[in-house]
Amino acid sequence: MAELCRTDSSLTALDEEMLWEMMEDHRCRIVRSICPSRLTPYLRQAKVLDQLDEEEVLHSPRFTNTAMRVGHLLDLLKTRGKNGAIAFLESLKFHNPDVYTLVTGLQPSVDFTNFSGLMETSKLTECLAGAIGSLQEELSQEKGQKEALLRQCQQLQEYLGQAEARAEALRQLEADHGRMKREVSAHFHEVLKLKDEMLSLSLHYSNALQEKDLAATRCRGLQEELYLMKQELQREKMSSSCEREFRERSLKMTNDLEPGDEELSRLKEENERLRSLTFSLAEKDILEQNLDEALESRQELVNRIHSLREQAMAAERQRKQYWEEKEQTLLQFQKTKVDCEIYKEKMNVLQSQVVELQKERDQAYSARDGSQLEMSQNLAEKDALRRKVFELTDQVCELRQQVQRLQAQAESLPGPKQEPGAREPCPKRKQQLVRMFALCPWDDSDGSSSESQLWSDLSARSSRELVDSFHSSSPVPPSQQSLYKRAAEDFWEDPSSFSGCPETLEVDQGGSLGAKKGDADLDYEIVDREDLPESENSLQLSSGGLHLSASSVPVRRRPARKILGQVTVLAFQGDALLEQISVIGGNLTGIYIHRVTPGSAADEMALCPGTQIMMVDYEATEPLSKAVLEGMTLDRAVRLLQRVNGFCCLSVKVNMEGYKKLVQDLKAKVATSGDSFYIRVNLALERRAEGELQVHCNDILHVTDTLFQGGSCWHAHRVGPYSTKGTEQGTIPNYAQAQQLLIALIQDMAHRSTMARKPSGGAQKLVRIVSMDRTKASPLWSSFDGGQSDPSQVEDPSTVCFWAESYFTLVPYTLVHSHRPSRPRPVLFVPRVVGKILMEKLCLLQGYKKCPAAYLSQEEYDASSQRGDIIQEREASGGRYCVTCSTVESLMGKNTHALLDIQLDSVRVLHKMEIFPIIIHISINEKVAKKFKKALQRLGTTEDQLLEAARQEEGELDKVPCLYSSLAPDSWSDLHALLGCVRLAIADEQKKVVWTE
Repeated sequence: MAELCRTDSSLTALDEEMLWEMMEDHRCRIVRSICPSRLTPYLRQAKVLDQLDEEEVLHSPRFTNTAMRVGHLLDLLKTRGKNGAIAFLESLKFHNPDVYTLVTGLQPSVDFTNFSGLMETSKLTECLAGAIGSLQEELSQEKGQKEALLRQCQQLQEYLGQAEARAEALRQLEADHGRMKREVSAHFHEVLKLKDEMLSLSLHYSNALQEKDLAATRCRGLQEELYLMKQELQREKMSSSCEREFRERSLKMTNDLEPGDEELSRLKEENERLRSLTFSLAEKDILEQNLDEALESRQELVNRIHSLREQAMAAERQRKQYWEEKEQTLLQFQKTKVDCEIYKEKMNVLQSQVVELQKERDQAYSARDGSQLEMSQNLAEKDALRRKVFELTDQVCELRQQVQRLQAQAESLPGPKQEPGAREPCPKRKQQLVRMFALCPWDDSDGSSSESQLWSDLSARSSRELVDSFHSSSPVPPSQQSLYKRAAEDFWEDPSSFSGCPETLEVDQGGSLGAKKGDADLDYEIVDREDLPESENSLQLSSGGLHLSASSVPVRRRPARKILGQVTVLAFQGDALLEQISVIGGNLTGIYIHRVTPGSAADEMALCPGTQIMMVDYEATEPLSKAVLEGMTLDRAVRLLQRVNGFCCLSVKVNMEGYKKLVQDLKAKVATSGDSFYIRVNLALERRAEGELQVHCNDILHVTDTLFQGGSCWHAHRVGPYSTKGTEQGTIPNYAQAQQLLIALIQDMAHRSTMARKPSGGAQKLVRIVSMDRTKASPLWSSFDGGQSDPSQVEDPSTVCFWAESYFTLVPYTLVHSHRPSRPRPVLFVPRVVGKILMEKLCLLQGYKKCPAAYLSQEEYDASSQRGDIIQEREASGGRYCVTCSTVESLMGKNTHALLDIQLDSVRVLHKMEIFPIIIHISINEKVAKKFKKALQRLGTTEDQLLEAARQEEGELDKVPCLYSSLAPDSWSDLHALLGCVRLAIADEQKKVVWTE
């Protein structure tokens, strides 16, 4: 492909099929890497796309992503033939040179002589300039988005690393758990084997016991036999002794006589019986030996059984140890799982906030596009009116020439008394003061030359701007000269200026020079005479006709527009306005001019110290930005005036009394500025340097200077709970810095990996997150946006935040107002379930009464809704049960605290009715929930339901637009003690100052 396309001219030489074949080969890369919104302006200028094609490519709902839009764009260009292919390649040369090189094999070169000729050079230059501007703007936006995405990517990578580490730890725990399970199962099988062995041993033992019993019985029998044998032996011994004695006697007798045969046979029998007795004794020895062996085997069995019991006990202890380790592992796993769920919830909240920020950004873009479209329409209408004005200007010039001829004829004719006679029908009255040539006076010596020069300059400028104005229908802001001319034409188009006085008003140059420069009469708007169009030169009405003074050029001025009493509008060139003037004051005193630079445009407009600036209408990045400075802080006013760099209109009035009082207070060091307002802090601020104020969340501060130490911080006083006077003073971060600290604190909380969920009421609150919808913004959030708001609408300072300039929904400071109610305030309990229990007890005491919900029919409900009397309602058959303002007011009128059973959303409704309830928050945890067990059973509620309701309502407490009192769980022990703590808290809150947002 590179060999086919060596030069740009060879692209035009290729036929249509070859060009489209080149692009189809790389269609996948083209579709993935091209943004169609960058190419369509060039393709429209090359006339290969029209407006409908561009809108279909960029905004058709059929294409859900960029790849589909680029594919459809290629299909449209393919229907345009060879011109579409060449124009597409030339657009790639500017916006995607790498894709151009990939498709054609050529290096992109910005040579304006090598274009295909599909469009004119002037239009090409205009297209390239617009494309370069849009690309620079997109590049800056993409750089910002890239930096934000890089930061987010780094954060996600850190979180991913932490998650991987936690996952690795979890996998290790799972592996250990599996190993322990296998070991436990192995030990369990071993225990089973030991049990089987013990069973078999017990059987053997029982058999041995039975054998032992048999042996014992046999032993007893043998012992009895032995006893009998001993007795018999004893008898035999006695008999033998007797026989021996008898034998001895017989021997003695034998000596005398021979023994007989009978006695011999008897002795033989006796001998045989004795032999039989000797055999039974041998059996006795054998039995004794068997008995000894049985006793030894029994002892061995006993010893073995004892050892087996010890092994079984050791196995049981080891099993218990493994079971405890398993329980601990499961507990750690559950804790880790809960931590993972908490981090998932935090990430979901952060992602939802990012989505809200993206929605607000898209709304801002859409509002900007709408404003630009409306601006272009207004410019087109003004151009049409300007054409009519220039036509009338030409007619006026012709009338002036006729006037000159008539004056020449009148001077040549006799009767010099005609002119006084012509003025006699016009009644004389006092001339209005007209400040002439206050900015650019000239000498008397060259009056005629100056007049002619003025006429020529204005004629040339009018003709030049007439041509330029026909091209000003684009959304691009107009030039400086166009703005000057339009401001002057606004004065000329005012019809009231032509009907002021019927007589001729002529002022010579000497009189204009004699006018005092420091005149404080500002009843007329002052405009540089160089910027006046030709139609505003020396035209005056009289009863006799039109007259032109040759020695003077009278200038008409439109009366100043009155905004308030003694307020004057001054229009002048306000380049770097804060270098021309310096201001002091604040939202309490107003913004005053303190010093004026001599010789500046502000000095020439007779602005002086003591002049209060009420409103500014200026030209900055967004044209025709308008803001009211009355009620605005000094920091916000200085930032706004720093944006003034061009033609501006100041609405001012002289207020020397207020200025002198402010200067005296500043000199006496009674105050450091004119700012004074109260804020509620939504985050905890640590004291990092000397002089800084350590602030806790929900503290009330009195801000007295928003430009303290050059605007880097605010000076504030901490306000006590029982008065509006400040106690401790110091500096706090300004609004933008506090926003950054709040975001950093939230990011730090999101990155904590080892933090467990803390019990309710256990730790000090670090941050209060508040998000708002800009369509329902509070006074602190609704900042003035000159570029996206309607220039004709002036914002009321009472509903506009005077320092917030960013688009973040996170609000570090909330503007609050103080109230001191004299009557007993209603009481609201959080959570509501505990409130129902406490209300039953408090109703029995004096000074407390429950506010009932009245049943209203449909007619009564409609009447109450029209009066705005309903606080909260719930539907019923045929009507509604409503808590009304009149019921609460009647209880407050009886010097009684009304006990309300309503939701937290109704607190704002009560504040609108000038009713400020006391909110008592009772911290609930599992230990506290058990103390309400009996009371919850009476209400038909469980402890888990109480804990869930407490968590939900504690999350809604941050949305309440006032402070509340919280009771810690360790401050009471039972229901009676809680009732006493609640009564003390209500009495203490009744004495405090009420701060509402």
